[in-house]
Amino acid sequence: MSRILEIGTRNYLDDLLSIKKALSHIETLVDAHNGYEISEPEPKFGWTFFKLSFKPNLQNGIEEKFSDMLAKYDKYTPHEKFADFISDYFTSKGINVKVRLVD
Repeated sequence: MSRILEIGTRNYLDDLLSIKKALSHIETLVDAHNGYEISEPEPKFGWTFFKLSFKPNLQNGIEEKFSDMLAKYDKYTPHEKFADFISDYFTSKGINVKVRLVD
């Protein structure tokens, strides 16, 4: 099952470019290209929200390559661990966004 995350940002254009660069880097690391889709943005209350959907090739590549890091997250489900990992990955790249798991 594909992971879908909701991303919240106050600086949509800059953060979107940074997210695409970060995802391109991780795609290269796991050898999975065109591994995600981004929905249309929805502005609300000074924030812009959009969905980030991971295709199976990228999702599986991340879960395999970074399995040791994912295992360290103190969450109940693999979906929650994945969302926290992506949030921390974006933070490590200087991208200040909110990441929320979409059921």
